[in-house]
Amino acid sequence: METDQLIRTLAADDHRARPVGLVLALSLLAAAPVSLAIFFLGLGVRPDVMTAMHNPFFDLKFAVTLALAISAIVLSLHLARPEASLRGWAWLLLIPAGLLVGGIASEMMLPQRLPMITRLVGSNSRICMTAIPLMSLPLLAAALLGLRHGAPARPALAGALAGLLSAGLAATLYASHCTDDSPLFVATWYTIGTALITAIGALAGSRMLRY
Repeated sequence: METDQLIRTLAADDHRARPVGLVLALSLLAAAPVSLAIFFLGLGVRPDVMTAMHNPFFDLKFAVTLALAISAIVLSLHLARPEASLRGWAWLLLIPAGLLVGGIASEMMLPQRLPMITRLVGSNSRICMTAIPLMSLPLLAAALLGLRHGAPARPALAGALAGLLSAGLAATLYASHCTDDSPLFVATWYTIGTALITAIGALAGSRMLRY
């Protein structure tokens, strides 16, 4: 069977395509308790969280990570169809990046008590780079299992997006523990942790999501 014909056949297979969103949601819900257990057993919510909520840069962390997770989920479901491409959709990933750039610009305009390098390095960089990928792994496995019910034409890219959505959700959880609220810290260390799980997702997706 020729490739174009195979794609048309898969695209017409509504029975296969329809449940992807539902299966992805159920898979993530099933994996969430594992990530939550890792979080509460190893980290926990920061003790000053009620005070921190009055800091706009604390709130910005959640805006960025949730925007990343939601954008990646939308793109993952879109690419689960064999005829889909990123053309006209990739701009969604600019939303979290734009929020982060805006946060950095806002912080730069404020008088600072700490040097830039201190705000960038923070006090939790090692924990951040470890915790986000660790909490992402159960969610990544669940996302890949959910996306297997689709038929992505670019399995490595679909796997990378599964990594992004997993990292976005895990980073949202981690943000409630992290006492480093500077957008510079988020842009550096959250990004490194996210990049790692995205690479793992791309590698796993290239094998698990191939049809």
